[in-house]
Amino acid sequence: MTAARRTFSALRLWVLAWFVASLGVAVASPLVHPQSIEVICSGAGTFKLLVQTDDGTVEMGAMGMDCPLCSTASAPPPVPALPLAPPQPLAHALQPVEAARIAAATAAPLPARGPPARS
Repeated sequence: MTAARRTFSALRLWVLAWFVASLGVAVASPLVHPQSIEVICSGAGTFKLLVQTDDGTVEMGAMGMDCPLCSTASAPPPVPALPLAPPQPLAHALQPVEAARIAAATAAPLPARGPPARS
C-alpha cells in the first residue's frame, strides 16, 4: 500500500513538473524567438492568429504555445449566464390579498348620506 502511495505521489510531482515546464517554455518562447503576430477577430466570437514568418503569413494552429493565454484556446467555452429578470418593486401588490388591501386603502370614500328621512 505504501509503495503504491509513493508511486502515486511521485507521478503527481512529475505531472506538476511537466506542467510548470510547459508554462515556462510558453512564456520564454516569445522572448527567445519573437515573431509578429496578428489577431483577427470575427463577429461570431472566434479569432484567427496570423504569424509573420520569412515564408510569408502563416495561420497559427489552436495549439500554438506562444503565450500562456493561448494554451487554453482548446478549453470548452464558459457556460453563459442567463440574464434573470429584475424583481419588480410592486410584484407583491399583484397578489390577491394585497390587491384587495390596496384597493380598499386607495378607493374613493363612501358617498355622503342624505338628510334624515322625515316620517
